[in-house]
Amino acid sequence: MFAQAVFEVAKPIPLYSYYAEGNVNAVVNAPTSRPTPSFVLMGGGPDVDSAFRWLIQRAGITRGSGGRLVVVRASGTGAYNPYILYSDETLSTSDKVADQWVGGASLGLSSVETLVIPSVKAANSAAVNAIVAKANVVFIAGGDQGQYIRFWKGTALEQTLKGLMQRNVPIGGTSAGLAVLGQFDYSGLYNSATSELAMLDPFYRDITFDPSPLSLSGGFIAPPALESLIFDSHFDSRDRMGRLVVFTSRIVAPVSMSGSVYGCSGGVLPASSSGNKTARGIGIGVETALLVQGNGDGRPVTATRVTNPSTTTESAVYFVRPSIPPTVCKPQTPLSVSTVEVRKLADSVTTFNLTDWTGAPLYRYVDVNAGQLSPADWH
Repeated sequence: MFAQAVFEVAKPIPLYSYYAEGNVNAVVNAPTSRPTPSFVLMGGGPDVDSAFRWLIQRAGITRGSGGRLVVVRASGTGAYNPYILYSDETLSTSDKVADQWVGGASLGLSSVETLVIPSVKAANSAAVNAIVAKANVVFIAGGDQGQYIRFWKGTALEQTLKGLMQRNVPIGGTSAGLAVLGQFDYSGLYNSATSELAMLDPFYRDITFDPSPLSLSGGFIAPPALESLIFDSHFDSRDRMGRLVVFTSRIVAPVSMSGSVYGCSGGVLPASSSGNKTARGIGIGVETALLVQGNGDGRPVTATRVTNPSTTTESAVYFVRPSIPPTVCKPQTPLSVSTVEVRKLADSVTTFNLTDWTGAPLYRYVDVNAGQLSPADWH
């Protein structure tokens, strides 16, 4: 005798996932716009607690004002919600905030919401965009920036985020979320590019950019305060100096000098040791955040570095700028570029001027000679 077959009706896959902590129906009196822009550029690994507090404060959220922080991602869960809202593992809203907790409620935050947006259709959802549009702070989680470009670029979500930027709503991102905050983005549509392979062929398949081809219109949301920049994360732990030199070299436009053409095909900006519209990159270590703020009235955009008190890494930020165009930059050929400036920020006192690239002394020059980085120990 055979057992009777049991058939289950397949459950529909939800268009998006939504998680919330706190009171999403609270009356919010925090300002809906700010006078100047604010960005947190985080390098992956353990999140930097104080960076989230800074975003909340820059949003104008205060005790009693209420405020909504919205996390967007293409995969994952709502794990950020309690971490950001509460002060410790008991889910307290106390003023005494434990390490590895943000304590947003104690600063006036009324809710933290996470949206998992895994498709173009979800990114065009009116419900998704209504939630994002009400945010006082937005944070783009880590994950896969290729999904962010595939799923979100050219959608209503992109326009909603740009609308928030126009009102100077603070925005942050870590790892993949950091990658999509530059004027130019390493889109990572295929495998993650390694420094070794990138230097051996700066045009190989895994080196993909947004926009593609490169253009001055910029990638995904391209914040104006972050013009001319491309970002890289996990910088020390994954030995990414070589690939950031490749990224910045690829942005350098071809130029004729002494009868020869230097630079990279498809590049759009000059290489120079001065000026603010030159090819530049920022590499950020794990458990590290760069707090970027506009200062209004034509004053420069500035940045400071923060990390957690308990960090066990150097938590450094590297500012990378080619001072002259690459001498060899073409497909299936090792890169050659010399005199690439590197500035290093490893303290939380120095203020770096992102506009004119000053505030930290020159740390060293690095070269790539026929696909080999020199010095190899660039730290």
